[in-house]
Amino acid sequence: MVMTGGTSGFGALAAQRLEGGNARLILGARRPESAVDTFPLDLADLDSVRGFAAAVRDELGDTPIDALVLNAGMVRPDADDRTVDGFETTFAVNHLAHYLLLRLLEDALADDAIITLTTSGTHDPATEAGLVTPRHADADLLAHPERDPDRDEQPGKAGQHAYTASKLCAVLTVRALREHHPNRTALAYDPGQVFGTGLAKDLALPLRIAWKVMGTPVGWPVRRLSPTRNTRAAAGNALADLVFRLQTPPEGHTYAALRRGTLAWIEPSVLARDDKLAHTLWNDSARLVSWSETSQ
Repeated sequence: MVMTGGTSGFGALAAQRLEGGNARLILGARRPESAVDTFPLDLADLDSVRGFAAAVRDELGDTPIDALVLNAGMVRPDADDRTVDGFETTFAVNHLAHYLLLRLLEDALADDAIITLTTSGTHDPATEAGLVTPRHADADLLAHPERDPDRDEQPGKAGQHAYTASKLCAVLTVRALREHHPNRTALAYDPGQVFGTGLAKDLALPLRIAWKVMGTPVGWPVRRLSPTRNTRAAAGNALADLVFRLQTPPEGHTYAALRRGTLAWIEPSVLARDDKLAHTLWNDSARLVSWSETSQ
């Protein structure tokens, strides 16, 4: 198994369960994790993604990867930061880096491998999560939001759009995977709102404090008010259940949403169900990361 986002938050809890199984777990992270095989990975640097993929392939040799868990994510207070590759940071980390890693490890996956991408219900207006919902999934405009004629002028709203649009891209990528790899299981996992994780680490101090406090028992009454708010333990266990195939999707479903601690197989947003949009995003992402069949 290969996983990103497995050293903190609910991802660390999922990784503990995955590592306790029979399969070997390899994590990608900026900081070493002594308990598990961890190779350096900075998702804000596409060369680092390439280096990580090469290290994984060298380490495993001919052993196929039975599960690829793309869980890492971030949100910023604006859409002004750029990666070393020149892309808006939230979109680059949440989508482009994971897309590239998937493509680099594509032919190393087992024929019946499972691929999970962590998304968010905030991509769907019907969730009413309180964040700006995606206007589009145009990879060029998300990579370079300064070119978007409809870009939000308020930095906070622009940052929210970068996040929710990147999570829309995760669902669309799963949709495209279903076409490209019909024998493999591709799932988009929506853990709901999980307080107490590192997701808010780049936001303003009051938001960071609130996010941390709400992840403690103090936040229990608030979590009870909404079906989308879940504990780290519930979110981590649900992700592990999906990877271990203890929870399997009904025919035709690829979107697993955690609601009140229970996985529900629901429809994602209208945009997320657009096959043409998924196909376009897949190809545009390949161009942005300079992917070709000879890239490996």
